[in-house]
Amino acid sequence: MITIEEAAKKSGKSQKTIRRAIAAKQLSAEKIQNHYRIDEKDFSVWEDSGCSTEGSEDPQNILVEKKDRINWIDISDDWEKDGWKHKSDSNGFNFIDLFSGAGGLSCGLVMAGFTPIGSVEIMPQAVETYKYNFVKKHYFDEKPVTSDIRSKEVKTQLYHSVAGKKVDLIVGGFPCQGFSLAGYRVVADPRNSLYLEMLAIVKHIKPDFVVMENVEGLRSMLNGKIEEKIIKDYKKIGYKINVTILNSADYFTPQIRHRVLFIGNCIGAKNYHPKPMIEENNYVTLGQAIGKYMDIKEDKSFNHVFARSSPAMRARLAAVPVGKSLYGNYSDAWKKSPWDKPSCTIKENHGGVNIHPILNRTLTARELAALQTFPDDFFFCGSKKWQLVQIGNAVPCLLGKAIGIAVKKSLELARKK
Repeated sequence: MITIEEAAKKSGKSQKTIRRAIAAKQLSAEKIQNHYRIDEKDFSVWEDSGCSTEGSEDPQNILVEKKDRINWIDISDDWEKDGWKHKSDSNGFNFIDLFSGAGGLSCGLVMAGFTPIGSVEIMPQAVETYKYNFVKKHYFDEKPVTSDIRSKEVKTQLYHSVAGKKVDLIVGGFPCQGFSLAGYRVVADPRNSLYLEMLAIVKHIKPDFVVMENVEGLRSMLNGKIEEKIIKDYKKIGYKINVTILNSADYFTPQIRHRVLFIGNCIGAKNYHPKPMIEENNYVTLGQAIGKYMDIKEDKSFNHVFARSSPAMRARLAAVPVGKSLYGNYSDAWKKSPWDKPSCTIKENHGGVNIHPILNRTLTARELAALQTFPDDFFFCGSKKWQLVQIGNAVPCLLGKAIGIAVKKSLELARKK
């Protein structure tokens, strides 16, 4: 039997990755005196299956365990439309984005044809990015709210800004780090109130549909009780919820990024999740996404600014093997992903960045944005540090587009009845 620490060293993965595999029941482990122990035979089977590869956890394993009731819908017939490029591709539905960040999910919904009419975000740099791209460049008629969503004044400002407009959809990716329960009651934690604030706003505005996006780890928090509580809370205010995990790479995103998606409605419609569009062997690769920037010079107006590294650091970056991290087991930061495969998950990482697989430097903000499928005309405001934070925290635009098309189809079918 080996410990989690030993399993991490053997696989070259972080202890966090090992714990996630155990929680998802992909790696068998036995709890002995409050510590996990892993049989070496089970570890070898898990490693040989490829599950030790960063980001390769198969969501289907979790789906079977959770017994999700999912209504998949083919979205391929609408995929070529792009409301970001062509306003004529608008579908006539409106949405509000809570916790909007720089606007990754919003951009994807616009691609799907939705029109943004309201947003809330507390990070000033992200709000400036949102305003620049959605209001200044694309002329959407909205007034992004820059403040804490917990404020009564902020909610009132939001309600006034959308008064008289039909709100078809509210989306939001609330923080979940503080969740703890006593029975089914959320124990007091300042971070939990953000989830409750979103619930209150949905209850007040009563949109036809609601979409909540979060990290896949939320599903296993407190043995699934958090997920159960979310579904029950929304049922109390009239929303039927369906939930599952989506992999961004299934929707032409050059990045392995799993997210849990709650989709619900209060109009008696069917909640659709977008059917995966491509097979794993046809995933868009990192090289396909960033190869076009290889010969582009630095350009601050394009968010393409190189890090200033010493010769010693450049030598260290060059020596990092493909698929590994500069800092050993910290595999989700300073990692050099393969050129011919999708990137590992792009994260904010408090300053951690990703290494270019060919050039001896880290990826620029523009290259990271491409891995998050932001359009090239999407500009990020603030210093480079804050640009990286915004990009790492964003929902990939094409994942947002896929979700948007699925919700649009639900809305259209409901309106025909």
